[in-house]
Amino acid sequence: MDKIPTFQSRLRKNIVTVPEVINECSGIRIFGQLLKSFLFTTDVAIIRNTNANAIIAVYPFTPQPLISHSLFLASDKPILCGVGGGITNGHRSINLAIDAEFQGALGVVLNKPASNDLIKRLKDKIDIPIIITVVSENEDFEGRIKAGVDIFNVSGAEKTSNIIKIIREINNEIAILATGGKSEETIRLAINSGANAISYTPPTIGELFKDIMKKYRNEE
Repeated sequence: MDKIPTFQSRLRKNIVTVPEVINECSGIRIFGQLLKSFLFTTDVAIIRNTNANAIIAVYPFTPQPLISHSLFLASDKPILCGVGGGITNGHRSINLAIDAEFQGALGVVLNKPASNDLIKRLKDKIDIPIIITVVSENEDFEGRIKAGVDIFNVSGAEKTSNIIKIIREINNEIAILATGGKSEETIRLAINSGANAISYTPPTIGELFKDIMKKYRNEE
């Protein structure tokens, strides 16, 4: 049967949908769940109103358990949780990761500056996937893999597809989550380069409100 039964309510039709092209990737199976689309956001309202498979919750501030706890409480989807690795590192990152696992995180995300030693220490402490963010071709990919990284989170802007290809030349089995950009073309390029899953940045609440407010004004 090809037709998928679909249900939606009158009140919950307006949701943030990820591009359909993302379904062309293989996905990453974590604890039995096949995940292809990850929404890059910490906005609770958007998290509650999207069809993405999972959430990648990383933000440009010192990670705080209160923030991650709020996201876990509100979300009806699995969450990959940021635990530092740059300014926040060492014992603090390890404690944040342990707390995130206990609260229900599906995985933890380390920033690009995180050391291989921190990855090894985390691997000994937690039982959920460790994700490391990659921003350029000049990374110690082999060292990261040996240290225990489970997933590469490739965020290299226009260099993303090339970074993915380099990783695939080194290791064809490691899981790769990659930013896909805003167009179907760039998403498909990342997938064809070897990405297993795609992270998608949704519009902001302000941008989403524009169309609604325009509709209200037209009705007036």
